[in-house]
Amino acid sequence: MQRKLIKTASAFFMLAGVTGLLAYKNAAEVPPLKSKITALVDAKDIKLPAGFSAKILATDLGATRHIVVGKNGDMYVKLSKLKDGKGMYLLRDANGDGTIDEQKLFGDYQGTGVAIKNGYLYSSSNKGIFRYKLNDKEEIIDFENPEKIVEGLVDHGRDNAKPLALDNNGNIYVTVGSYNDNCRQAGSGKGMSPCSILDSAGGIWKFKADKLNQKFADGTRYATGVKNAVGIDWDNKTNSLYATTHGRGKFDDMYPQYYTPKQSAELPAETLYRIKEGDDAGWPYIYYDHFQNKKILAPEYGGDGKKVSGEKAINPLVAFPAHLGPNALMFYTGNMFPAKYKNGAFIAFHSQSAELKKGYLVAFVPFVNGKPGKWEIFADNFAGVDLANPSGPIQHRPCGLAQGPDGALYVTDDLNGTIFKIDYKKK
Repeated sequence: MQRKLIKTASAFFMLAGVTGLLAYKNAAEVPPLKSKITALVDAKDIKLPAGFSAKILATDLGATRHIVVGKNGDMYVKLSKLKDGKGMYLLRDANGDGTIDEQKLFGDYQGTGVAIKNGYLYSSSNKGIFRYKLNDKEEIIDFENPEKIVEGLVDHGRDNAKPLALDNNGNIYVTVGSYNDNCRQAGSGKGMSPCSILDSAGGIWKFKADKLNQKFADGTRYATGVKNAVGIDWDNKTNSLYATTHGRGKFDDMYPQYYTPKQSAELPAETLYRIKEGDDAGWPYIYYDHFQNKKILAPEYGGDGKKVSGEKAINPLVAFPAHLGPNALMFYTGNMFPAKYKNGAFIAFHSQSAELKKGYLVAFVPFVNGKPGKWEIFADNFAGVDLANPSGPIQHRPCGLAQGPDGALYVTDDLNGTIFKIDYKKK
């Protein structure tokens, strides 16, 4: 398995105890990084279309979440759990040979979101947003003193990741996921009416990207009824915000008269939305049924699995099988991959579908003139086992996506802290 391969290779190639001391003569230079020479390992178990290949750049990094790659190839990787008291990595290929040979942990907060825009690295905790000034090589100038952009975002421990997206007009968008899966009243199968959570969660909020010390109240609720959009991206081609949402959970626990256990495992769809300001995606009052291709009234609000509702709620662009867990969304703008991938969307799925007996994969949605086509599996078998008849534990869970300056695709795994790089060479 890849993890065993990389450990073996790392043991052979790692130069134990070596520390790379870079001169730190002025604030524009990067402070010392630890040298850690890691061999590049082919990830032959990853199934890809013809011409594509995957390699493992690193593993055992911790709970690696979202990732962004600077124009110089530096990788900034968020951690959902602190490692050695820090919550973000800088990983660097210092000599251009395609391997990570320098790394640095920084930031005393864990989280998920990370992005680069207009000379800053933006990074989120589960409660707020920070930024670090970059030099012209997109290197962080001061690791120890990030500026605080937003504080006071809701964090109740469940669905509390705060992924980020930035537009071209100085705005930053952040997901605030719902901490109540279906907005039921405590100890009841009845839904809160109205769902009081929606005033501070279950949506996407907009803040100013260059204004310091904003409170939650300073933001605008850009969209509501979005249960938990861990995948969020601004597409420059259509000048629009897009989001992939996690669907709600159990139906049959309280409503067995309407839903069998099988239906409960296969509903509702995970969804991809194009979101405009003021949009409502309908959670918790409705859900999207990809078998009926309809918006269905939730049973907590009087539904029976057949009643349609949500006339004012937006429709998804694409519906995916239930419980796949879309954890990252990225529009591809590079030139390395074949033309069909240009301006299309990659989605990292973090879990598995009972319907498909597949999961832990990266999917692709082609876009032509701003309209999506049929989704397809792009990179498969991160699990490393047959999910229909599993013979062992899951090996990797795709979580984050990033595009490198050369057009390569980077994929993080938050189970074993592995980073994959996917390249393309025409045969």
